[in-house]
This record gives sequence, C-alpha cells and structure tokens, in this order.
Amino acid sequence: MGGVGGEIFVVTGAGQGHLHPCMELCTHLSSRNFHTTLVIPSISGTTPTQIPSSFSQNPLTSFVYITSGPPMRPGSDPTRQQSELELQAHITTNRSQSQPPIICAIVDFQIGWTKEVFQKFNIPVVSFVSFGACAAAMELGAWKAQAGQFNPGEEARFIPGLPEEMAITPSDLKRKPVGPPPGGPPGGGGGRGGGGPPKPGDRPPWVPEVEGAIAMMFNTCDDLERPFIDYMTAQMEMPAWGVGPLLPEQYWKSSSSNSVIRDRQIRQQQRQSNYTEEEVIQWLDSKPRGSVLYVAFGSEVGPSMEEYPQIAAALEHSTNQPFIWVIQPGSGIPKHGGGGGQPGSENQEGYYPHGLDSKVGERGLIIKGWAPQLLILSHPSTGGFLSHCGWNSTAEAIGRGVPFLAWPIRGDQHYNAKLVVSYLKVGYKVAHDLSEMVKEEDIVRGIERLMGDQEMHGRAARLRAKFENGFPASSEAALDAFGDFIRQKAP
Repeated sequence: MGGVGGEIFVVTGAGQGHLHPCMELCTHLSSRNFHTTLVIPSISGTTPTQIPSSFSQNPLTSFVYITSGPPMRPGSDPTRQQSELELQAHITTNRSQSQPPIICAIVDFQIGWTKEVFQKFNIPVVSFVSFGACAAAMELGAWKAQAGQFNPGEEARFIPGLPEEMAITPSDLKRKPVGPPPGGPPGGGGGRGGGGPPKPGDRPPWVPEVEGAIAMMFNTCDDLERPFIDYMTAQMEMPAWGVGPLLPEQYWKSSSSNSVIRDRQIRQQQRQSNYTEEEVIQWLDSKPRGSVLYVAFGSEVGPSMEEYPQIAAALEHSTNQPFIWVIQPGSGIPKHGGGGGQPGSENQEGYYPHGLDSKVGERGLIIKGWAPQLLILSHPSTGGFLSHCGWNSTAEAIGRGVPFLAWPIRGDQHYNAKLVVSYLKVGYKVAHDLSEMVKEEDIVRGIERLMGDQEMHGRAARLRAKFENGFPASSEAALDAFGDFIRQKAP
C-alpha cells in the first residue's frame, strides 16, 4: 500500500461508550495505512493502563492526553483554555518533527469545541457521532417537522425523507425528565448545561457541534440504518458514512465462528463483581437455548429507585423465566443533581433486591457490579434483553440475534428503542408511557410477549445473519470512501 497515508487525530468524548468506538476507529484507519493519534480528555477517566496493549503496540496508533472539563462549556472557561493550549502543543510538535503530516481530525461531537483548534491550523475536521444515524436523523427531523406538540386529533407526525414506521407519535414525546450524565451531555440529545434533554422538536444540541465539519461518521452500518445515513447526508449537505458498529475485533470473529466471547480477553476490566466469567458461563450452560432474559441498564443510567422493586417483583413472579440481572453500584440513586436513577458512585449503596436470590434459586443470577456482557449476549442460552438501548449495547445484541424489551432512559436511547421496535421490529417497549413509573405488570407482560414471540426471534436471527461474515462490508467500503475523500481534501 506504499507509505503512511498521513496522520489523523481522533478526539474521543468522555465515557467508555465513546472511548472504545474511537479506539476501534483508529485501528480500522491504521489498517488503511493512516497513522492515528487518539486524543483522550482527562474527563474520560481513562488511564494508560486501561489502553489495550494491541492498541499501544501498534506502530500506526498512538495516544495523548489533554486536560478537559465538561464539554460544551463557554470559551472563557479556564479548563477549556488549558485544553486548547495542550492540543495546540501536540499539533505543533507533530509539525516540528519528521512525522506524517496531519491530514484531518475526526472529532467526537461531544468534544466539538476542539474543531476550532484544528481549524486554526487549516486541518479539516470530520465529526464523529458515537451513536447511530437513526437517533441523529430523528432528532433533526423532529426539529424540522416541529414535532414538539401535536394538534388535536393528530396521531402521528411524519418526517419527510424518513421511513413511515418512524413517524413521531404522542407517546414518543412522553419522557421522564433526566439530568445530563457525569461530564456533560450524553450522545444523541443530551442535557444542555443541566437543563435536561431537549424535547422532540427542539433543535438538537449536537447541531452546532458539527457545524464547520466537512463530513460526518456514524457508529453504524447500512444493514441497520441506511435510510437514516442517507437522510443525514441530504440534510447536513455533507458526506455521511456508517463506519461501524465499532465493536472489538474479537466480537466480529466470534460472530463469524458462532462462538462465545470472553470479555476479559478483550478489555482488562478492574471493576468488581460478585461472579467470575467462569461462574456466569457455567450458569448459562445449565439453561435451555434461547431461554434466558438478560436485564442490564449500562453504567450511567437506570430506572428510578421506585422502579427497581417493580423489576424485582416482575422477575420473581415470572416463575418459568430464567434471568440474569445486572445491578450497578448505587443503582437508583440520582447523582450530579440529575434525575432518572443514574447509578451513583461505587461507594454508594443503591438498590439491591436482598432476598430475591433465595426466592428464585437457580432460576436467576443477580450480578452486582461488572458483568461480562459480550459473553452473555453471545451465549446461545440468552434469548432476550431488557435494555436501556444505549447504542453500543443495542449494536452488540442485534449482532448476536438477541431481541429487546426496550426501556430507554435518556437521550439517543429513545430513538434507538424506536429503531429496534418500529423499524427493525426486533423488540417491544416495556411500557407505552415512559413518563410514568414503569410497573410490575408492564414488565411481566413485556417479558411474556418478548420471550414467547417466535416470529420476532426469527427476525432477530435473520438480522444477525447479516453479520455472520464479520465487520460489515458496507462499513469497510465507507472507510475506503472516507480515505479517498480525505486524501483529496488534505491541506
């Protein structure tokens, strides 16, 4: 392939849901002979020991740290000024040494202010969106269709250019108020300065963060979201590529070989758990194929403290339903002034269903702390996922043919859930009105529908089959198209 094709800076947002896709993106670019430098803000909470050796030992990938406060702060913020100076220093160092020239920067929209630094050096910027194209397209379309409120008797608001199944309904507007996550806005419509998420019909807060970019990348692929990628290309008047899902290489190898994934071989997790991977796999091995319901809400959001007992009661009274329930430390306790039951810090004692394990016996496995999610989703015994529909979790489950009982909490999760339920048709919503407390009977009814719907399981299996050959061919082609595009645009 000749010499190195140039240097690309990739700036990641905060949180594992941003960092891991950005690392995978760097790896894909390095396979195309680009040198990549991953810029990691201090708010990501990532230390050098958490960077996989496969990444740090790759001669075409490197990483640097910059100080950073919460994203989208005003330009006068002293922490941001420090971040800008540090980033400028890294760019200047690159130019003063005999390194490949920086031909572009790929900037996570959550750290969109960094594009101004690159533009000072005449470096083109591509905006990276760590969630799917559907959530972005729906937010943009809802704003343009003025879907903030419905006229009397209006049952749905169609968005020109998007599939009819994705028309916005009154129930889409019903959401619990939640605050932003630690460090600022979440992906896909997060809070704005603590003001909570935008209502459908408001201008998406990520729009100004991508203005001035020359193209966009989404952590998705044509097989899942082609109409939404096309919509973003047309509406934003710039190329938009689906270059994902940006999951670990082992995930794609496992998909093609139909084997179980071992999480700890992929990421050196230091988090505490009351079960080892071996204990989890032994429990799953003891259950019939497709029989287990997996219940997990990620590490940043979750139900309210009042809703956790409803989940416990539903699992207890679903007497024939094997389940794994993952409960994060501090679950149900709001933090940083936000609502919505975001898990608290690890030294906070949140909700835990003391006594449930003795009531359900071997039928249930209650994991407190870290859980090997990829292992659970890839195991043949797993047949359903009660999920908040964070994008990474959604992509991981779709790729392994696991259908959803969707319980979105915040931001892009609501439109990820709508994608799963209304467009891909591989899930149900846990309740019609998510602005109200979700009750035991909602959950029990949802579990019965999900686990008993063989047609839905068939659709999920057919969708999984699209990923049997590994990383999507359309995303490989999109990365190639990006490479051709950026070589032409390089300064």
